[in-house]
Amino acid sequence: MPDVIAYGGDWNPEQWPEETWEQDVALMREAGVNRVSVGIFSWSLLEPAEGVFDFGWFDRVMDLLATNGIKANLATPTAAPPPWFGDAYPEALPVDADGRRLTHGSRQGFCPSSPIYREKALRIAEQLATRYRDHEALALWHVHNEYGCHNARCFCDTSAAAFRAWLRSHYDTLDALNDAWGTAFWSQRYGDWAQILPPRATPTFPNPGQQLDFRRFSSDALIELYTAERDLLRKITPDVPATTNLMAGAHWDMDCWAFAAEMDVVSTDHYLIGARAEPHIDLAFAADYARSLNGGRPWLLMEHSTSAVNWQPRNRAKAPGELRRNSMTHLARGADGIMYFQWRASRAGAEKWHSAMLPHAGTNTKIWREVAALGAELAGLADVAGSTVSADVAILIDHSSVWAQDHPAQPSADMDPVEEAKRWHAALWRAGLTCDLAHPEGDLTGYRLVLVPALYLVSDAGAANLERFVERGGVALVGPYSGIVDEHDRVRLGGYPGAWRDLLGVSVEEFFPLDGPIALASGASGTAWSEVAHATGAKVLDTYATGEPAWTRNEWGDGFAHYLTTRPDDDGLAEVIAAVATEAGVEPVAAAPAGVEVVRRSHADGRSYLFAVNHTGEDAVVTPPGGDPVTVAAGDVRVISA
Repeated sequence: MPDVIAYGGDWNPEQWPEETWEQDVALMREAGVNRVSVGIFSWSLLEPAEGVFDFGWFDRVMDLLATNGIKANLATPTAAPPPWFGDAYPEALPVDADGRRLTHGSRQGFCPSSPIYREKALRIAEQLATRYRDHEALALWHVHNEYGCHNARCFCDTSAAAFRAWLRSHYDTLDALNDAWGTAFWSQRYGDWAQILPPRATPTFPNPGQQLDFRRFSSDALIELYTAERDLLRKITPDVPATTNLMAGAHWDMDCWAFAAEMDVVSTDHYLIGARAEPHIDLAFAADYARSLNGGRPWLLMEHSTSAVNWQPRNRAKAPGELRRNSMTHLARGADGIMYFQWRASRAGAEKWHSAMLPHAGTNTKIWREVAALGAELAGLADVAGSTVSADVAILIDHSSVWAQDHPAQPSADMDPVEEAKRWHAALWRAGLTCDLAHPEGDLTGYRLVLVPALYLVSDAGAANLERFVERGGVALVGPYSGIVDEHDRVRLGGYPGAWRDLLGVSVEEFFPLDGPIALASGASGTAWSEVAHATGAKVLDTYATGEPAWTRNEWGDGFAHYLTTRPDDDGLAEVIAAVATEAGVEPVAAAPAGVEVVRRSHADGRSYLFAVNHTGEDAVVTPPGGDPVTVAAGDVRVISA
C-alpha cells in the first residue's frame, strides 16, 4: 500500500469521446484524485474480435495518467467477456439450476469451470501485462471484478465434471463421500462417480451435504480463476501486487477467508442498503470484516458510492455530509484507500443512474463539492496510511456454516446467521467497542472476548480452538443453534450444542422455535427461538418464565463460557454483551454519547489517531482517555491525534 491515502474511482474513458479525457484528468487533479481503476470492462474494445487486439487508445489513457501523476489499478477485463465470446463458445456460458443456459448481454457471462473461458481470460491478461509491465502509471493489478457476483454457481455439464473431480480430490473414495453426505437416506447412495451431479432442480429438498460441497466447490472454482490470472501477472510483473474486489459482508457466495489468503492486499466494495434503519452500522461491519480478512493490515476500499446506487428498489441519495462520514468510517476502520464507482456518471447503460464523483449535472453540485473537499482532507491525513486498528473482541463467522444453514430444511426460517452476526456486531458498535471478525479455526490470541452469534456448523478443529481460548483465560459468548453439526452438516449426537456441550456446561434436548416474543425473568424478551436446556455444570443467569435456562455461564480453565438458548431482543442482547465485556475487561477507546462511533488507528511507533464520527443531529462531546473533551458537530467527523 502507498504512503498516502489512495483516492479516486473507476475511470471508464471508453464510454466517452476522447476530447473529454483531458478534462477528466484535470478535474481529477482538482479533486485530489491520485488513483483510478481502469480497463475493468474494456475487453470488447481491447480485443474487438477474437485474437485481434487494439491497445492504441488504452496506451493514451495510461500515458495521460502517468503525465498527470495519477496511478492506475490496472484491471484485467475478464469479468465481462465480449459478444464474440458467447457467440463462438456458447457451451462456455453459464447454466442455472433449472437448466437454462444464460446468454450474453450483461456481465459475468461465463461458466467458472470452462477451460475455454480460462484460456481466453489468461490470453487478454497476458497481453495487458506484457504491454504495460514497465508503465509508470501501473501501481496495482485489479484482477477481474467482483468474482461470483452474478455467476457464483454454474450447473452445466462442464461444472458437473469439475465438481466430480473436486469431490474425488477431497474424499478419495465413494464410500467416504456416501458417509459424509448421509446418502443412505432417501435411497441416494452413489455407486459410480459419474452418477453425481450438481444440486440441480429436484422434486423437493436437495441433499444437504451435496449442496454444501457444491457451494465449496463453486467458491474454489472462482478462487482458481483468480490465482491463475494472479500467477500469470506475477510471473511477468513480480513487483506489482495483485488484488480483486471482494464484497465482504454483503456477498456470501464465496469463502472470503480462503480468497483473502491468495491476495497481496485485500480490497472490497461496499454499498449502503437503504432499507436498513442504521446503514452506517452495516458499513462498519463490512469495514471490520475487510480489515480482518487482511490480517489486521490496511486494506483498500475499491468501490463505494458518492450518493445513490442503481440496483435497489428505491435508490436513496445521500444527505449532505453523508459521503464524508461513510468514507471516513472506512478510513477509521483500517482502509488506506477510498475509491468509488465511478469517476464520471455514465450517460448510457445499466448503471447510468448510479452516482459518481463527477455527476451528470457537473461540478456545480453537492456531490462534486464534497468529493473535492474530501480529496483535500485525505491529502492532509497521509500520516494515517499504514496505521492499524487493534480490537479486543472477535466475532466468529464461517462461510461453510452460513451455506449449511441456508439449506431450506431447518427448524426455523427466522434464524438468519448473517443477520444475527450483524446484530451482535451492532450491539458492540452501540457500546463503543471495536471488533474483528475471525474464522473459527483462526488465531484467537490477543482477544479478550470472543462472540459466537450463529455458528451452526463447526469443525472439530474450530470447536477445540474456542475451548483453548477460554481455557487460557478468555471469555466467550455462544448464541443458540451453534455447534450443532460437523463440517459435513451431520448432527453431533448426544445433545445440543454438540460441539460445545462440555465447554458450556449445558445440554439441550429440544428446540422450540417461536412465533412471537417470550418473557425472560430479567425483563428482557426472547425472540424467534428457544430451547429446552439443562445446566450440567453451568450457573444459570437468566431463565424463561417456566424456569428453564435462557443464559448460562460456565467456568472452563481460567476463563468463562456463556450460552444463550434464545435470541434476546436488542435491549436484552445489549445487557448480555455489556456484562461479558465487563467480565473480559473490554472498554471503549473513548467516552462518547450514543450515535457517535470512535475508532483508534495506531502506528507501531506509538503515533495514533482517534476518529470520531457523529451520526446524530446534535453536537456531541467525545472524551479520549487522559485527554481533554472534544466537541464533534452534528453529522461531522473529527480526527484527533493521540
